[in-house]
Amino acid sequence: MSTPKTTPRTRYHHGDLRNAMTDSAVELARAGGPDAVVLREVARRVGVSATAAYRHFSDAEALLFEVKGHALELLARSIGVAVAAVPADGDPGDVAVARLRAAANAYIDFAVDNAGLFMTAFCLTKVPGQQFEGVPFTDAAAFQALGGLLDAIVATGRMPAERRPGAEIAAWSVVHGYALLLVGGPLERHLSEQEQARARERTLDLTIRGLIAAD
Repeated sequence: MSTPKTTPRTRYHHGDLRNAMTDSAVELARAGGPDAVVLREVARRVGVSATAAYRHFSDAEALLFEVKGHALELLARSIGVAVAAVPADGDPGDVAVARLRAAANAYIDFAVDNAGLFMTAFCLTKVPGQQFEGVPFTDAAAFQALGGLLDAIVATGRMPAERRPGAEIAAWSVVHGYALLLVGGPLERHLSEQEQARARERTLDLTIRGLIAAD
């Protein structure tokens, strides 16, 4: 008769264990951020030995790298859903600007609703076996989506072309900074929900106006 410790191991074949470990690690990150992603805890949760776990992830850093990728993917997916929900009819410039605002709001909403994953998405990690940080942020789907939204605004004539170079860095910095101040920061502690909403709207208004206004 199998014991509870050995029974779960028979359920995993080929990539199943790696996927199960990744799913478990993502849930740990969701609850506690990057510091909660502990390889031995993941092994315990999926019911395998640490030795079995190390066959799929060489160390905790490799597991965290995997989880970070999933967190960034979930963020990009949230942004994509929000942008797709913006009605496409109307003035093309208005639509393009509305999509940028929707993306920014989705970014902040993700940070508020998934603080642990948000912090994990932007934690410092290394590519397994290498000594530098993983995928460049410019390759992240969420960042590329921002660039595409800004290009669309330029294409409509709403944003001067000379303002486009580096605009994604400026816009991302403002929105990400606001999200950090809100998630566990002073804006969360010292502002009411109504004040937070006003501060968010004002922040996005000023950011978008700065991007599209002519000199």
